[in-house]
Amino acid sequence: MKKLAIVTTHPIQYNAPLFRLLSERAIISIKVFYTWGESVLKDKYDPGFGKSIQWDIPLLEGYEYQFLETISKHPGSHHFKGIQCRDLNEQIKNWQPDALLVYGWSYSAHLSCLRYFRNKIPLFFRGDSTLLDSPSFFKSIIKNIVLKWVYRNIDYALYVGENNRQYFKQYNIKENQLIYAPHVVDNNRFVDLTGEYNQRASQWRLDLGIKENDLVFLFAGKLESKKNPELLIKAFKQLSETRHDCHLIFVGDGILKDNLVDLSKITQLNNSTTQQLNIIFLPFQNQSMMPIVYRLADVFVLPSQGPGETWGLAVNEAMTCGKAMIVSDKVGCAPDLIEQGKNGFVFKSGVENDLFNKMQEFCNNPSLVKQMGDVSLNKISPFNQNYLAEIIEKSVLSMNIGLSKFD
Repeated sequence: MKKLAIVTTHPIQYNAPLFRLLSERAIISIKVFYTWGESVLKDKYDPGFGKSIQWDIPLLEGYEYQFLETISKHPGSHHFKGIQCRDLNEQIKNWQPDALLVYGWSYSAHLSCLRYFRNKIPLFFRGDSTLLDSPSFFKSIIKNIVLKWVYRNIDYALYVGENNRQYFKQYNIKENQLIYAPHVVDNNRFVDLTGEYNQRASQWRLDLGIKENDLVFLFAGKLESKKNPELLIKAFKQLSETRHDCHLIFVGDGILKDNLVDLSKITQLNNSTTQQLNIIFLPFQNQSMMPIVYRLADVFVLPSQGPGETWGLAVNEAMTCGKAMIVSDKVGCAPDLIEQGKNGFVFKSGVENDLFNKMQEFCNNPSLVKQMGDVSLNKISPFNQNYLAEIIEKSVLSMNIGLSKFD
């Protein structure tokens, strides 16, 4: 059985089910090398949510893994020197893999790994960067030089979608080095086989004071500038001037939460009273609750402005729950998952009236909600972890592995 070593920073709720599935299928053998160190399991503070997070789904079950000792004085994935390992390359070499998959290059340990194993074994790279954010002229020159040098070390890029594909091509990855390996989530976890999720979501809506036929827009994620939740409130305020049967739900926490709560209030002309719009703020919900959270909504909205909204995996999750979609053109997955006018709408990032008009389309045509939600579910179904596992397996099995790979 061919062996694939996987290098990534820490256990992530989107990747762990894939690693478990690859091990269960037993078509290739995998071992995951976590480079942040085991201390990452103790300190779960997430700056985006502004709180400590402990996921309630298993992240370390069903596959072989190893935590590498970190030697960084300030460990973390937010800076280059935050991920440093004393013996990562040696540990990988000792396992004798036939191929290597590295998630992300912008960490000291990962870049060292790419350079060490170059031309020794087939080297796959996974990253989801795009060209959607425009750096300054000076930064773009530096970036061009650095990234072309970095990507000279890899053999194949597992690109997640069209925006990511264009990014890799920009930095000299050739067409025959590109392997389509889309971003996916654990679809099975979101499917409502018994109807329990729908039933619980319906009751939750009633408890929140939402009538059965009212229209609900939902944002779920970190309340941070990158996601631009303020724009969503402003567009909803316009909608509320004529529609009182619409609601907006925010699920999550973050640095902007207090500002958003203030923005959701309307001060009366005499400045003595305030009126709360039909905007509801719910706190962070853990993974086991998300299949119910998405079913609170009729339409899921991701109004991101970036920088760094490279994909938007919440879109996958919402579509798996059969939701109609509205996303900005700064959301990396838009060309791959959103068919304009079929399962949702793409609006111009930062343009309030464009977002308002897309939201109004659903208010004026309620039948679009179910129609587009069904299209979403059908479209996202092939984007599953079995599909991604097959791509990784076929890619590894097709490699011409030499006998003297570490000589």
